[in-house]
Amino acid sequence: MKITREDILHLAKLSNFSLSEDEIKSLGTDLENIIGYISELNELDTEGVEPTYQVFEMENVWRDDEIKEQEASREDLLNLTTESAQDQIKVPKVL
Repeated sequence: MKITREDILHLAKLSNFSLSEDEIKSLGTDLENIIGYISELNELDTEGVEPTYQVFEMENVWRDDEIKEQEASREDLLNLTTESAQDQIKVPKVL
């Protein structure tokens, strides 16, 4: 599959990237190599092979959602903090 300059510019626009001319050429080559490698999978003989949706025998394990008594009370935990306000732990602003 041939990747055009317009394809790369479209992908860059969707990704909100600004690319130099060298990066556009390099990315075109890289994308062609990646797509070529992946297209080799079409050559595999998968006759009689069941589709695999996950490779491990896993299933969700559910438990009842229940409130359990804790060893520490709210007051004990709040007393461990340096600052609290309105029965909540006060932390520094992130933003």
